[in-house]
Amino acid sequence: MITTTGLTKVYASRGREVTALDGVDLHVREGEVFGVVGQSGAGKSSLIRCVNLLERPTSGTVSVDGVDLTALAGHGRRAGQQLRAARSRIGMVFQHFNLLSSRTVQHNVELPLEILGISGRERARKALELLDLVGLADKAKSYPAQLSGGQKQRVGIARALAGDPKVLLSDEATSALDPETTRSILHLLRDLNRQLGLTVLLITHEMEVVKTVCDSAALMKRGRIVESGTVGELLATPGSELAHELFPVGGAPSGPDRTVIDVTFHGESAARPVISQLSRTYNIDISILGAAMDTIGGNQVGRMRIELPGPFEENVVPIGFLREQGLQVEVAGTETGAAALVEEGVK
Repeated sequence: MITTTGLTKVYASRGREVTALDGVDLHVREGEVFGVVGQSGAGKSSLIRCVNLLERPTSGTVSVDGVDLTALAGHGRRAGQQLRAARSRIGMVFQHFNLLSSRTVQHNVELPLEILGISGRERARKALELLDLVGLADKAKSYPAQLSGGQKQRVGIARALAGDPKVLLSDEATSALDPETTRSILHLLRDLNRQLGLTVLLITHEMEVVKTVCDSAALMKRGRIVESGTVGELLATPGSELAHELFPVGGAPSGPDRTVIDVTFHGESAARPVISQLSRTYNIDISILGAAMDTIGGNQVGRMRIELPGPFEENVVPIGFLREQGLQVEVAGTETGAAALVEEGVK
């Protein structure tokens, strides 16, 4: 549904050039919720604004629903009309709501329809329908100043849906909200994704957002995507930074007479007493240094850091047992151990 190829954005700042996007390749499948996560300055906002051409890329291409938007970004009346038509199929939700204070809630939602030349009666019907969809039918005549932050964001979402878009972009839509309100907005986005078949691309710096609502995710650093995939794929990828951030387990590796491993559970393996089986089978004492578990996409997922007695060489067989149970195993802080795992085929 969304594809960027070699996307680059360079800004001129105080007589020098700043590269915000450096050859970004992004692929978002139809009907999924895709999260782009990274720290401030990673290029997330530039990326999402280039997807709907609020920012014109310096180079590279952007395609949405099979339409190459960058090919429509030329000069001339016809190109402008084509780009506006393509943009009307892309809704956008902003961090700070961007509502017009002089308009009622209903009239804020009507604004995109007004710009598209829709009749007053049809605008009103559509706006009220959307407000009901986001749970604000009783606030149609209110003004933004009379709403809470979460209610304002729901109005912003309703407005973004006014043009019946196939894609919804969310630019840090929950970062200005408290945790409880954030959860309600994320659940609303997921419900809309399922009810309307929306493809949702959201950017965030909060890992909890990815855990709560995303099917797939990408990590951005210094204008580049350093890893990307479904959440399940990332959790099963050795050394994945996103997996470690999603499920931090803490606990520093011990000395040479101990082996510390990170074990990732997902699917059926998360419900089995694998660690206790390991202890009984090999008659070893296992120390749990840290653990984190959650439910993602209806499945229990988690990571655990455990300590086994003895150096790595003495624990190859127990580690192999864990992998045979369908678990992902990494040796924490030991490059030679990880290399040995590859050779043994028990990574």
